[in-house]
Amino acid sequence: MRVVATAGHVDHGKSSLVQALTGTDPDRWAEEKRRGLTIDLGFAHCTLPPADGRAGEDISFVDVPGHVRFLRNMLAGVGGVDACLFVVAATEGWKPQSEEHLRILELLGLRHGVVALTKADLVDDEWRALQEMDVRDRLAGTFLADAPIVPASVTAAGGIAAVQAALGALVRDTPAAIDRNRPRLWVDRVFAARGSGTVVTGTLTGGSLSVDQQVHAGRRPVRVRGIQSHGERHERIGPGHRVALNLAGVEHTALQRGDAVVDPAQWRPTQRFDASLTVLAALDHVVSRRGAYLAYIGSGEFPVRVRVLGADSIRPGGRGLVRLHAAQPLPLVRGDRFVLRETGRDETVGGGEVLDVAPLRPASKARPDHDVDRLIAEHGWITADDLVALTGEERPATLGVWVVAPAALAATSAAVQAKVDGADALGLDIATLDERERTVLATLDGVAVEAGRARPSSAGDPLADHPFVAALAGGGFAPPDATGVDRAELRLLIRHGLVVERDGLHWHPDAVNDAALVAARLLQQQPGGFTVSQFREALGVTRKHAVPLAAELDARGVTRRRDDLRIAGPRLPSA
Repeated sequence: MRVVATAGHVDHGKSSLVQALTGTDPDRWAEEKRRGLTIDLGFAHCTLPPADGRAGEDISFVDVPGHVRFLRNMLAGVGGVDACLFVVAATEGWKPQSEEHLRILELLGLRHGVVALTKADLVDDEWRALQEMDVRDRLAGTFLADAPIVPASVTAAGGIAAVQAALGALVRDTPAAIDRNRPRLWVDRVFAARGSGTVVTGTLTGGSLSVDQQVHAGRRPVRVRGIQSHGERHERIGPGHRVALNLAGVEHTALQRGDAVVDPAQWRPTQRFDASLTVLAALDHVVSRRGAYLAYIGSGEFPVRVRVLGADSIRPGGRGLVRLHAAQPLPLVRGDRFVLRETGRDETVGGGEVLDVAPLRPASKARPDHDVDRLIAEHGWITADDLVALTGEERPATLGVWVVAPAALAATSAAVQAKVDGADALGLDIATLDERERTVLATLDGVAVEAGRARPSSAGDPLADHPFVAALAGGGFAPPDATGVDRAELRLLIRHGLVVERDGLHWHPDAVNDAALVAARLLQQQPGGFTVSQFREALGVTRKHAVPLAAELDARGVTRRRDDLRIAGPRLPSA
């Protein structure tokens, strides 16, 4: 399936040609039929006749208005299409909107098309040949320079056969839409269907959508209730199709043309982006920050402020860099195309390509380009998910979840190493590091991490032969208190099992083990249990030390408390 937009001057027969090709009148509104003038977008599709032993190609048409007053509707229809059917009437030849439509298609990056010389049956052969030569001259240097120019008539017998053949060749030569697993549908029509609710239509690009998929429409969470394409229902549909989505969770009045249906996890909507800008040569003034501008992106029309980068202005026919500030967040990716119009003069000034979504550098220093490595260097650290969301390019994470610029990695590594080297004898508390620094810490050579602290591997164990441990060992069941001992060191000693703490008092582990043996001997003598007083006397200490030691033995399962007695627990050692 290919999506083809019509283009050309008003009343040159675009809609009549689409109707002749598809059997569908793309003019939907009563006013359009009454006036014989396309006002809004029209949609139709067909399967071309078989050719050269091959099955006929499927085509979706987006029919756009030709009148200058409805140029905004034309711009909404040509975003995201694969190719164009450019229409020039043989009776009138090239006209102002022919020129403007051609320039708009070029600004949007279109590369494939067919030219139909309509109403060819109403002129003689000589006039038709002259018009074809003139059209060919007008197309010189554009993407349609080598496109076939096909005489067509919607009234004469066989008048569209040549157009059908040229469209068949066009479809075969136009690359199919690429599935990048990042669906985006710019909404070009919203309505409420009886019995179904909200329906939006558009050209699906970038990836596939499925029924019951959770997405955002215009930044509102919705569920895809149903999918149709050309009247057929689908459970799942890929990019490159005209699609109608039945959405649950939103009223149709809350959505409008220019909204986008996307998976919110895959996009980073932005109100500021850097881009290239090619200014039309026919313009009679430079483009600068002065003026009120509208950017046409996808199917939308968005007010923007323009800042020229690296210069004050861009001359007619020139190319430069700009920063655009939109009035609302837009789901953009590097490579998106746009057309820029100035509302004061009501003219198209140029168009270009998005280069940097949500740029980091100030406008005075920004120099965007297509280089992803440049963007990574500016970010320093960027998650692999954010990188693909901003650039459309997938790269494997170089460290943890991040793609890291070499300079940023080296700087972070040096900073973490300096923190480790500058820490006290206990080492660096890794809780003070951020997520990036902790990830880098794991890659450093010569650094040991233990019990939440990092220190050089060559450094001795600060807990070994700690004086407080020695003091506890010498104190037996009634050791000294911890006055003067560093609180952080004391916590580490307890965590490492070098010190036992209970109720604010501290013992050497050997003392607790010896107290367990004392309890075992008491229970051997008094199987019915012993009291704290008996335990205190056996230990030779005061109640201050006996009570917390008894509680520690209870906690370890050495003893169990029954009223005022301690009886044997499951972990009582042999006496």
